[in-house]
Amino acid sequence: METMMTSVGSVLDSSVKTVSAQLVEQGGKTAFTQVMGEKALFFYRLDPAEDERRREVGAERLDRRHPLETLLSLPVGMPVPLASLNQHERRALRSLPTGAADRDRRTVTRRAVRPLQVDLAVVPAAGWRQGLERAGRFAPFCRRAMLLSRRPARLDEVLAEADFYGIGVLIDMGDQIEMALEPESYRPQRHTAAAWRFVEELYQRVC
Repeated sequence: METMMTSVGSVLDSSVKTVSAQLVEQGGKTAFTQVMGEKALFFYRLDPAEDERRREVGAERLDRRHPLETLLSLPVGMPVPLASLNQHERRALRSLPTGAADRDRRTVTRRAVRPLQVDLAVVPAAGWRQGLERAGRFAPFCRRAMLLSRRPARLDEVLAEADFYGIGVLIDMGDQIEMALEPESYRPQRHTAAAWRFVEELYQRVC
């Protein structure tokens, strides 16, 4: 684990500028933390307006699946008549955390949106098979890559396998980080509660 921390430290130091310039949007931040039980270096961009809104209203944590599913069924910033919702939907509104939506006797208005955008997750790994497995856990949520602590003996085979899954390969060469394979771009098929929950967990870690 000490070797892994050293590798991540080297990325965060000088090589982070090179990696972020090629793979992520400008103006982002980084955090090496644990999300979904997996430690990774996350490149993300905070939504300042949503972050400020949540702080001003004292918003509660929004990281449970059912409230997120309820919010996804509502448009953002548009009052929805309660009379247009069925009994199950109206009951679900009662479980929404403070700050997620405004509600009066006749309408409900969704306020919460995703508080940040994740551009890339870099997972440190001692071996490439472990790297593929760990980075693969973030496949539904963002672009991902693995950071290997040494150059694999059969690099071509490793790159072919990683390319199949769309996972980038970074190698710690000691004095620099080599990008052996660029990760595949992330293209979400649809917005899901699971993906939003992933973002919310990271938000709690960094904010």
